[in-house]
Amino acid sequence: MASLREEIESRRTFAIISHPDAGKTTLTEKLLLYGGAIQTAGSVKGKQSAKHAVSDWMDIEKQRGISVTSSVLQFNYQGKCINILDTPGHQDFSEDTYRTLMAADSAVMVIDAAKGVEAQTIKLFKVCTLRHIPIFTFINKMDREARDPFELMENIEEILGIKTYPMNWPIGCGKGFKGVFDRNARRVLAFEGDGRANGVKMVDEIEAELGDAKLDELIGAENHQKLAEDIELLDGAAEEFDLDAVHHGKLSPVFFGSALTNFGVEPFLKEFLRLTPTPLPRQDSLTGELVEPAADRFSGFIFKIQANMNKNHRDRIAFLRICSGKFERGMEAFHVQEGKNIKLATGTSLMADDRAIVSEAYAGDIIGLFDPGIFSIGDTLCTGKPPVQFAGIPTFAPEHFARVTQVDTMKRKQFVKGMEQIAQEGAIQIFRDLGSGMEEVIVGVVGVLQLEVLEYRLKNEYNVDIRMQQLPYEYLRWILNDPDELDPKHLDLTSDTRPIEDLKGNHLLLFGSSWSINWAEQHNEDLRLSEFGNLTF
Repeated sequence: MASLREEIESRRTFAIISHPDAGKTTLTEKLLLYGGAIQTAGSVKGKQSAKHAVSDWMDIEKQRGISVTSSVLQFNYQGKCINILDTPGHQDFSEDTYRTLMAADSAVMVIDAAKGVEAQTIKLFKVCTLRHIPIFTFINKMDREARDPFELMENIEEILGIKTYPMNWPIGCGKGFKGVFDRNARRVLAFEGDGRANGVKMVDEIEAELGDAKLDELIGAENHQKLAEDIELLDGAAEEFDLDAVHHGKLSPVFFGSALTNFGVEPFLKEFLRLTPTPLPRQDSLTGELVEPAADRFSGFIFKIQANMNKNHRDRIAFLRICSGKFERGMEAFHVQEGKNIKLATGTSLMADDRAIVSEAYAGDIIGLFDPGIFSIGDTLCTGKPPVQFAGIPTFAPEHFARVTQVDTMKRKQFVKGMEQIAQEGAIQIFRDLGSGMEEVIVGVVGVLQLEVLEYRLKNEYNVDIRMQQLPYEYLRWILNDPDELDPKHLDLTSDTRPIEDLKGNHLLLFGSSWSINWAEQHNEDLRLSEFGNLTF
């Protein structure tokens, strides 16, 4: 039997981030393929593989060919237990991604070789740097026309402000893509495509050394010469590889490949597992001390809630990142926010929407807990005394607002339940006018597409039709003052400012312009506003 420390040290937990369409979900699929978790990989789009990607399990994801919710995928590879968090790239669902990054120990950033660093990548990268987690870069789609690799490296360094170290180097691109040179092993991995774009099975790799006469045959004399020049330039100019800088998020190892054709995925996976850290300690916000993963006591926090993963049972699953110790099915744990002990009857390991009951899990793992409606995002569970508490997960201000009412007033119960459950998942935020009920609510979202998803899910999962009217507000701010000392109704505000409250009774202000925010701050001396809710770190 492996000891607690050995079990924890075999864990690797990472999130995959990118701009939409850079090939993130495709890369996830290929990693699962090599991990033996699936036999043939699906793709998000494409007729060649009739199979959808495993991580895109919602009906709406299959229809649109995009990921709308983060999914958790676990598999074993070479004695390591790997937890992948596949996040939505689409900006409209970035909130989900921000939260997911809180649960990861490192991130893999996927970049399209033709486009370089894009807007959404920058946003997500900032969240990673807030936590100083290691970032690995996979430059994808080398089998298509791509930018010059030196230019791509420069692009990453300039825009993201992180140093890069190419672990391998591409030979050609598009139709002339011949493979990559592994800088560590000093050998060439030649690319052999089967003529079909979508590599559903594993690809064979042929090895040869630089300067070998065989290489002329394999990649062509011209490519061989250019490669020798590029490598000489890299070896002379590039900095030494510094693992410590990687672990502190200051240096990003870069890999080139093509997820769609499977090329370069396995070498990336092997190197990634060698370089990426084991589960990291987390800070207890009550004492400021670090909670070590191999500690005897169990602790973890909830970073995501997903309702209706199983259509037949209308259930809710809370995603828990285990931070220390060991989870055992049926154990008792202390729910810090509620202040009481609860029995964790079933834990499930997740493979997108497929589940298996887990009897035990260790620090670094992500498990799903059945939620009867007691958990919120950011809650801490732990055993032992005194209790630990991990910092809450910040709530980001939405950018789009709409007034939502139900069409059929007889379905008020389903409407309230549906709204509250989807809001607890964190996909939308619900507000109402001060002191009013749930007949009419204001919904805030990061992107307009989320409003479509809300309408679709209320109709399909809760059988409720709704009316939606877009509101002309652009900014939301949390009022930090104590409700007893400051009544929002008595503030001096412009006509396009609206005082509202959330479901927990916190007071907020909706603004139509940045000018209105300045007015509120200048004309109400005591007023303290924040762009983030629930901010404790």
